[in-house]
Parts: sequence; structure tokens; C-alpha cells
Amino acid sequence: MLLACPQCLAANRVPDERLTDAPVCGKCGAELTPAHPVELGDAQLARYLANTEMPVLIDFWAAWCGPCRQMAPHFAAAAEQAPGMRFVKVDSDAAQVAAGHFQIRSIPTIVLWHQGREVARHSGAISAPQILQWAQAQLA
Repeated sequence: MLLACPQCLAANRVPDERLTDAPVCGKCGAELTPAHPVELGDAQLARYLANTEMPVLIDFWAAWCGPCRQMAPHFAAAAEQAPGMRFVKVDSDAAQVAAGHFQIRSIPTIVLWHQGREVARHSGAISAPQILQWAQAQLA
């Protein structure tokens, strides 16, 4: 499986059977499968998505958004419970190119990315169990 490093964005090949062994980046040594969301901006998001074969759940949010702040701990909890999926947070104010590319019209919006394309999206704050149930249903 190809995984992008959340720190240096290097592409890393990891055998499927080793994904649960806390693999690290061959270039910088950072953890490739953290159990928490990673924050990415305009400069990193496209490369991260291109170099990651696992499903990626992207949370578009903003610091001033009450529902975004309400959903943040739920998104982090979902990341801890789904080792087979990568979780990414993108500040839509700071990463306006990415928000424009994904045509984000309201926040919070979560976008499920897999196999080089957007699979589904959901707007509005939801709980960790709802996030996981929604994502798993979209991948089924």
C-alpha cells in the first residue's frame, strides 16, 4: 500500500500486513499511520492525496465556525477508531485553493477520497459514530 508521509509528503510503500506495525517514513522517520487527524494546507493536500492509497477523510473547517469546533473532538475520536482510513483537517480560510478545488460551500464539510477521486461528502456537524458509519457505508 502506498502511504504519503504527513510530515514530508514522501511516498512510502508499506506491505498490507505491516500497516498495523506503526510504520514510519523512510525519508524523515515520521509515523505514517497516526491515530489522529493531520493538518494539511494548499501546498500539501494534493500531493498527500496522490500518494495515499488508503481512504482519506478530509474535514474542511474554520476556526470561527462553532459547528466546526463542536465536531473537532468527534473527528479526532473517529480517527482513533478507524486505523484503515487516514484523517485530514483542512482550514478552509487558510487553504482557499483546496477549498475552491473541492467546491466547499459550507463548513464543516467532510469529503471522503479514495482511489484518486471523491467518493462522497457530508456537510454539517456529526458525532464520531455517525462519521464512521457514514464513511463505512460510502466505501461498501
